[in-house]
Amino acid sequence: MITQKIEELKQKVLAGDDLTLREAQELLAADKDELPRLFAAAQNISRHFRGNKISLCSITSAKTGQCPEDCGFCSQSSHHNTNIATHPLISLQEILARVKAAFYDKADRFCIVISGRGIESGQEFETICQAISLIKERYPQLKRDASLGSLDENMALRLKRAGLQRYNHNLETTQRFFPYVCTTHTYDDRLKTIRILKKIGIEICCGGIFGLGETAEDRIDFAFILKELDVDCLPLNFLNPIPGTRFAGNSPLEPEELLKTVAIYRLILPKKEIRICGGRQRNLGELQSEIFSAGADAILTGNYLTTQGTPAEEDIEMIHRQGLEIKREDD
Repeated sequence: MITQKIEELKQKVLAGDDLTLREAQELLAADKDELPRLFAAAQNISRHFRGNKISLCSITSAKTGQCPEDCGFCSQSSHHNTNIATHPLISLQEILARVKAAFYDKADRFCIVISGRGIESGQEFETICQAISLIKERYPQLKRDASLGSLDENMALRLKRAGLQRYNHNLETTQRFFPYVCTTHTYDDRLKTIRILKKIGIEICCGGIFGLGETAEDRIDFAFILKELDVDCLPLNFLNPIPGTRFAGNSPLEPEELLKTVAIYRLILPKKEIRICGGRQRNLGELQSEIFSAGADAILTGNYLTTQGTPAEEDIEMIHRQGLEIKREDD
């Protein structure tokens, strides 16, 4: 039983001290009967450092499919036969129409996402920069994010001048396990872009996917990698095995295991935004609302890149049932 240990570590975090890797690994021993105590500790820490307002982020797949990378989970990889609908970059007008819908769905962030290893300078890049500038002008309450793959410093500076505030660039897992996930680019390739973004002052949204075949210890090690990088937001995804991908046959993790991991992440990273993203519907089902009890303070709402999500009004209702508020609710 580690009930006393959970209480000790909660008080340590509330006092402003950091968990050690060993302490965080000890929390993996919490059994089903001890999870309510662990969740209560995570929720207490989340409310203390993050408050009771939940951030809603809406994303759009502005360019879909035909990606040359071989990430084993991804339906957009050209290495997989998933029969998804692909398309080139959508028009500026279509991006703005999706922004408008997200705004009226109470999102406080909007992220433009494209497939591929990275975006090259040219008309596509300029269209995205123009979209970011217009979002800033027309919807100043809506924070501006993008996920465009690898960048060089000049492109990152151009995005910042356009009004980009945060950039998503997931590491997915630990450096040890990464070669099992992707072979067409390296962990260091990903880290290079993150360091460029940090250097010029763009916020970092960086997380990963649970259920790729990594161990529970890998997941905790990954939290400390993100802590060392001092990322601003941790998007946590739960594998949704897509037929035709390399990980299509992966067995799902138990909902309690996923929620336990979220709670431990909150103790490790008490002041950071923890956003639950892809796979929550499939993996958590009726336990989705427990993500907030486990310490999450943000979600991805609406549809995902190539799969259906939950309508924003249903997510908002779920959040209200937990006695929580929406960040933009009073706008």
